Amino acid sequence: MTAAEPSVVVGNREHLWWLLAEAATLEHMIMCQYLFAEFSLKTEDDGLTPEQADAVNRWRKTIRGIAVEEMLHLALVCNLMSSIGAAPGFSRPNFPQRSGYFPSGLQLDLLPFGEQALRHFLYLERPEGMLRQDADGFVPTAPPREPVAYDELLPRGQEFATVGHLYRGIAEGLRALTERLGEHAVFVGSPRAQATPEQFHWPQLIAVRDLKSAIAAVEEIIEQGEGARGDWKQAHYGRFLAMWEEYHAMRAADPSFEPARPVIPAFSRQPYDIPGPMPVITDPRAVHIAELAGIAYEMVLQLILRYFTHTDETDEQLGVLIDAAIDTMAGVLRPLAVTLTTLPVGPEHAGATVGFTFQMYYVMSNLVPWREPAWALLHERMSLLTERCALAGPELDAVRVKAAEITAKLKAHVPAALIP
Repeated sequence: MTAAEPSVVVGNREHLWWLLAEAATLEHMIMCQYLFAEFSLKTEDDGLTPEQADAVNRWRKTIRGIAVEEMLHLALVCNLMSSIGAAPGFSRPNFPQRSGYFPSGLQLDLLPFGEQALRHFLYLERPEGMLRQDADGFVPTAPPREPVAYDELLPRGQEFATVGHLYRGIAEGLRALTERLGEHAVFVGSPRAQATPEQFHWPQLIAVRDLKSAIAAVEEIIEQGEGARGDWKQAHYGRFLAMWEEYHAMRAADPSFEPARPVIPAFSRQPYDIPGPMPVITDPRAVHIAELAGIAYEMVLQLILRYFTHTDETDEQLGVLIDAAIDTMAGVLRPLAVTLTTLPVGPEHAGATVGFTFQMYYVMSNLVPWREPAWALLHERMSLLTERCALAGPELDAVRVKAAEITAKLKAHVPAALIP
């Protein structure tokens, strides 16, 4: 680790808990950035040539795959949190977070696919020790965090230069705590709380029960992001670099080539936690679709959160939660978010279309701990989404049908007395 990358300190369990919570928030927000860029990409219907459409479709597939792996990283972090007895959570601040929420050099914002987005993604995924400039406009303005002392009892944010730097600090913290307290005292979480490869349909997902599996989970995250032992060609960094090189070659051949729709991050209302004014959607149809997408995103988070903080659910019910979350993401949220990119923000932003902002309307918390009312609330919210999708027009009928299928699967596990 270089002088520019100070040691990540883990003096007690609460330090580790804080770092894992920050890692979960970071993975969540990085995933949203990638999805925003993916949703912004054009199709042949937007006037792309066959060659351009072929390249854009490959980029779309690559970014989607990387975003899925970020979701895997989030699940691995949740397993790490559960293994030490902590409850995972999915709250996060709204975009943009340009400086101060994370370490001073780590800023996050929603960008359509293009030069700026690719440079920003390469910066985020760069391996430790590699010097890269972030995209224009990403200039640290907050001071560095003060170093944490080993004997501090209360946790707080720490500096880390790269994502890999953070995770290596977490790994060293796990080793140090285990050496001091003993494996049985560190990994106090229930095995029942662990996400498994079978339920998530991810062979790379690692259930964390001891130090060996915890380190394996951390290494999986690092290797997918920046590459193993300097071999980054197939890691996120390498895939973004190949995309950046091809994009520049195509732009050199045709300077008019623009692979993304003219999206801007536009909110259905001013975010509650962003002090400065943000673009707000005023086009009536776009407002309606944005609200549907917002509910779908909320449902994805609540379904996954229920999985990771479940009580007496059966294996079948845990499978329903995960399948419902995946189906809501792929079959409801994605088509709604892509549809938004074809709709105008409003006359205040002439020529701009809506980029879905993954808006958080409140601090996301778990549903009530008791299973039956928790499932009743999940069913109620999905039912509302299904009803409102029916008002969106025939072109979104496939979305309504998928939402109705998910609603029915949830309803099967709600007592009849709790259904309206």
